[in-house]
Amino acid sequence: MTSRGEFSPQTLSVLAALSEQPSQWQHGYALAIVTGLKSGTLYPILIRLADRGLVEACWQEEPQPGRPRRHLYRLTAGGLASATGALAASVQRQPSGRPAAAAGTRDARAPSGRGARQPGGHGVAAPAAR
Repeated sequence: MTSRGEFSPQTLSVLAALSEQPSQWQHGYALAIVTGLKSGTLYPILIRLADRGLVEACWQEEPQPGRPRRHLYRLTAGGLASATGALAASVQRQPSGRPAAAAGTRDARAPSGRGARQPGGHGVAAPAAR
């Protein structure tokens, strides 16, 4: 994120992923799949967003047996307002009318295949054709 209050393309991709279901808690791994960001990029973004009060974080109450608890994230009311404004502004800045794709992210409108989001928006990659 820049010091001028603008968001990086990577941060915009995280905000877009979180704003798809703003009241739902999402874990980092699911956000990594949707955004295509590596953990070394994703988690610092989530921490900065939480420090700015745009994202709230908590530990999973009841993890699946045999699995560690996950850290969960969702937008705050202020975070949703900021995300909506920033995403709308990014669309306006693009000549095609589409937001800029963050480096390392996968376009949600990409054809089916590795990294393409499937109907239902779960970010599950389709098996590669052989």
